[in-house]
Amino acid sequence: MNLNIDGTTPIYVQIAEWLRNEILAERLVADSKVYSQYQLAELFNINPATAGKGLTLLLEEEILYKKRGLGMFVTAQAKEMILQKRRGETLQQLARELVVEARRLAVTDDELIELVQKMQRGE
Repeated sequence: MNLNIDGTTPIYVQIAEWLRNEILAERLVADSKVYSQYQLAELFNINPATAGKGLTLLLEEEILYKKRGLGMFVTAQAKEMILQKRRGETLQQLARELVVEARRLAVTDDELIELVQKMQRGE
């Protein structure tokens, strides 16, 4: 993954998001050791403090836990927590955008519901 250094999303947030994606892809699984802040710093050519801030974000979200002297590890419920959060945030945002666009195009509620049902059926 390449970080977007010039983007509006802070680098530490991008690091946290990369780790979340690694968990979802099951390249990091429950109770597995996560990269250290120094490994992440080297991997992405960033300041170790910035990498550490990304790890701390996941620690605060209880996606990671710390073993004193050993590093940080993936919690047992990490994948499910990430999925739940994304379902809530992502789907709500997409639904909001869909409804706004449907209103602009004068699509009725029934037409919109029918469209979504067709998409779910793979039509």
